Amino acid sequence: MYILGLNAFHGDSSACILKDGVIQIAIEEERIRRVKHWAGFPIEAIKFCLKDCGISIYDIDHITISKDPMVNKLKKIRHTLVNSSFTKSTIQRILNARKINSIKEMLALGLKINENSITAQIHNIEHHRSHLASSFYASGFKNSALLSIDGFGDFTSTMTAIGKNEDIEVLDSLLYPHSLGLFYTAFTQYLGFPNYGDEYKIMGLAPYGKNAFEKELSDVIQFSENGFFELNLAYFIHHKEGVKMTWDGGVPEIEPVYSDKLIEIFGSARLKDEPLTDYHRNLATSVQCKTEEIMLHVINNLYYKTKLDSLCIAGGVAQNSVVNGKILQKTKFKQLYIPPAGHDAGTAIGSAMFLYHHVLKHPTVGSMESGALGSKFSDQEIETFLDSVSADYQKLTASEIDHKVTDCIIAGGVIGWFQGRAEFGPRALGHRSILADPRRADAKEILNTKIKRRESFRPFAPSILKEYVSEYFEGADSVPFMEKVYPVKEDKKLIIPAVTHVDGTGRLQTVNKNTEPRYHALISAFFNKTGVPVLLNTSFNENEPIVNSPEDAWKCFFRTQMDMLVLENYLIIRKSY
Repeated sequence: MYILGLNAFHGDSSACILKDGVIQIAIEEERIRRVKHWAGFPIEAIKFCLKDCGISIYDIDHITISKDPMVNKLKKIRHTLVNSSFTKSTIQRILNARKINSIKEMLALGLKINENSITAQIHNIEHHRSHLASSFYASGFKNSALLSIDGFGDFTSTMTAIGKNEDIEVLDSLLYPHSLGLFYTAFTQYLGFPNYGDEYKIMGLAPYGKNAFEKELSDVIQFSENGFFELNLAYFIHHKEGVKMTWDGGVPEIEPVYSDKLIEIFGSARLKDEPLTDYHRNLATSVQCKTEEIMLHVINNLYYKTKLDSLCIAGGVAQNSVVNGKILQKTKFKQLYIPPAGHDAGTAIGSAMFLYHHVLKHPTVGSMESGALGSKFSDQEIETFLDSVSADYQKLTASEIDHKVTDCIIAGGVIGWFQGRAEFGPRALGHRSILADPRRADAKEILNTKIKRRESFRPFAPSILKEYVSEYFEGADSVPFMEKVYPVKEDKKLIIPAVTHVDGTGRLQTVNKNTEPRYHALISAFFNKTGVPVLLNTSFNENEPIVNSPEDAWKCFFRTQMDMLVLENYLIIRKSY
């Protein structure tokens, strides 16, 4: 049985294919179109998935989409009539609902076939159930508490549930207009980071300040007696005017969601290019602290309702790796699973899994231990491309590559590393990565000068051999998808300064030899030469989506100052390109 899963008509549009419950392929539309967070109908991702699996749309038995316009329909209508004028955002929601109901039409148009020839059954799977499924069915847990928490999806911002075998039983939901994700987005916009998906910048900035606005933020968002929370709507406009989101040309944009009341209390909003002050840094710290407080409140209440040992979480707020690293320490849960694509792109997988397991009642098929689900290129494809651009390259064995690469890194070089299938999700995990020496105090400056050209306050991540994680990090468990932040041990901070953030933490990735043999071998080669089982890892891109193809990697290498580019076993050394 083939299931085509989709996240469409929203940011981070994506597609995946399940065969008999096993994920075969998954990719975000942005990787192909080269537009960050691309929004709309993911036709290129669909074409890629079909081609990679060697099938056609006629082989697909079911198509799932992680939206259901019928969910909470009466509540949506009531809210619109009571609170909203007939705004542009209202019209956009109506148009989106119509598009969702014409999936076969859009597929036929994109694939240039007759709509009536598509025999697959279409299923609308509610947004948060898709999130829950993307985590639970990939976790390997038989019984688990579940949490989905984000901005909004299908008129809901938060959902709790219990997963047992193939079933998901929803416990409770928090409806529009209350949302922790929107709280975080509002202050991200206020602090001068207006782009869709900029919330991670606040998380990176937060360690530079102090929690100086606890009292003020306690008026903006408060705990509620049902284990959730409530926004003080005086600080927001979305409940009256809607969340105004557009995606002209595929670029998602959200207009400000905060009101004049927020400006009255917190002062004028920071302009995008205005210098950051201690005031801004302190507010970022306070927003992060308040978010952690709310998240832990929700999670602790979920534990007391379920008394289960395991927790699975997903949703945009579940991408907050700082909170994630504190969950096992500050709650009674003993196991935690967060998928590699906990954000909306992952709902493509989640919707397909929900159908296969919960609706069709097929048993679960194991855990997802690798996020390498995207594109892959053969030696012939890589060599043909390199010849087409007249690249000066060497084809070497893996061990020869590792030797030359690690020598270059030790000498202060920066490497573009392209291996195997691309990662699905926002993190580079050793398949489409830029690598450097974590021991160099100047590595961040080198990377920002040569390649990334990003804000200086944003940290770089450590990839560490799993067997050495307890020697370098406090309280860390398995972190295969770079989804948690942990404190670096005091005696190691001076050894790996380039990946130790200003607050002494690192957003680590534990590299398992069994699931990531190629990347493990490279880090091991570096360890054998230096005694340090860690590499600095950041995503292979430069203000663009993570590179997808050899051509993308070459272009990024060409326009930056990387010292080496590795495409599988092909090595290109910068000379005079």
